[in-house]
Amino acid sequence: MSDRPRFEFEITGGDLGLDLPNTRVRRPTPQPVEHLHTYDDLVSWGVQAGAIPANEAARLRALAARRPRAARAALARAIELRETLFAIFSAAASGLPTPESALAHMNRALPDALRHLQLVGGAEGVSWAWTDEPRLDRILWPVIRAAALLLTSKDGERVRECAARDCAWLFLDTSRNGTRRWCDMSVCGNREKARRFQHRARRRAGGGRGGSRSRIHGGHGPR
Repeated sequence: MSDRPRFEFEITGGDLGLDLPNTRVRRPTPQPVEHLHTYDDLVSWGVQAGAIPANEAARLRALAARRPRAARAALARAIELRETLFAIFSAAASGLPTPESALAHMNRALPDALRHLQLVGGAEGVSWAWTDEPRLDRILWPVIRAAALLLTSKDGERVRECAARDCAWLFLDTSRNGTRRWCDMSVCGNREKARRFQHRARRRAGGGRGGSRSRIHGGHGPR
């Protein structure tokens, strides 16, 4: 396990199916930033996003320490799923058809994830729960289920991709009129407004000539 401090992810997508794709940031730029470097990173994200309970993290980290090769393979599957979900929801946000290869990947992933879902009884009645199995892919099961539910619900029409030129974060637009453009108005929204203001100022100062583009932003806080 890495000795570096655990990264604090920004969980703002509004759905697990959108939060996982947002672990790779600044996608439209020449140098996108990766935040899932190790299986430990994936576990940290899972706890912070609510994909797994905090008491599950120690068990998964211990299992990964005993099976490092399997942990690396699980991380690779998580990244493959992440890119699949980005392709699906980015297309949805743009009003484009779902990529067939991405949908095929989801259809392959669904049976394995859902077979670990069960009904359990409790003081407040029957509810859904995941089986208590020591599996390194445990973090991905609720992500796959959430993404499938979002894709097939009316909320799927509210998936948006941040309009900032160097962001492309996915989010669920819960605004009343459904016209939200930025993943975070206080960051990307204000930055884009500042860019437009600077661009207009340069055009006025230069007699109508366009100025150079603003520097690529580093992301929301530590993104």
